[in-house]
Amino acid sequence: MPELPEVESVRRDLVKRRLRGTTVVRVRGSGKPLRMNTPVPMAALGRAARGRRVVDVKRLGKYLMVELDGASSVLVHLGMTGNLLVVPRHQPWAPHTHVVFELDDGRDLRFVDPRRFGMVDTVRRGHEREHVALAGLGPDPIAEGIPEGHLWTRARGKAARVKPFILDQRIVAGVGNIYASEVLWLARISPRRRAGRLGAEDARAVAIAIDHVLRFAIDNGGTTLRDFVDAGGEPGENGEYLLVYGRDGHPCPRCRTMIRRQVDQGRATYFCPTCQKR
Repeated sequence: MPELPEVESVRRDLVKRRLRGTTVVRVRGSGKPLRMNTPVPMAALGRAARGRRVVDVKRLGKYLMVELDGASSVLVHLGMTGNLLVVPRHQPWAPHTHVVFELDDGRDLRFVDPRRFGMVDTVRRGHEREHVALAGLGPDPIAEGIPEGHLWTRARGKAARVKPFILDQRIVAGVGNIYASEVLWLARISPRRRAGRLGAEDARAVAIAIDHVLRFAIDNGGTTLRDFVDAGGEPGENGEYLLVYGRDGHPCPRCRTMIRRQVDQGRATYFCPTCQKR
């Protein structure tokens, strides 16, 4: 599933491709539902977007917001296999294209999602956190930063292990499974440790690692394991620089102990049993 760096890479690519300043002239759809078998609100999207100029593209956690010059923005979640692409209008629709915003410059902004776990909706501009999907999100570590002491305060009394703790979008918005392993390795924290046993310095190390890991991945265009591409259809390059994720059986970059893999609640975790003893 695309995480914060992948979504931020899409956001930056949409800006680079001059989506800002274009005007939506038509909204079309496949008629198929997306996340949770929920119909796409095509009528609402048409009312919000038709005739409106794109003024900005923003992001909160794993959500993209295409801001329009009216009262609404278009809210997009890529789900597991979704892509938001800018293509010439004459280009045939790719399979699994579900929402298309036709622009006045002859291009389309297309949402393509083979597994249909994504979401396209409208949200009130300036009141994004009132939307049900965004209301409970924690701070965005890149757009807003993690407040000093936030992780330590939220971790106190928590019986959950530290990895599910930082994956909880109510704690921090945007961290997913790939980067959680990278963060804990960088912070030298065992993924088996209980969140409630994090000291203030441990929590601070995790916060610093989150910032470093996410920014590094953004600089490399995100991580493509299978489906992710940016708005121009290009894969991210960060997979070449992952230090522990997917590296089981390889030596730890710090101490040369073999990286291990374990599965918790259906998710793979990669860690160094020597470096990450805390």
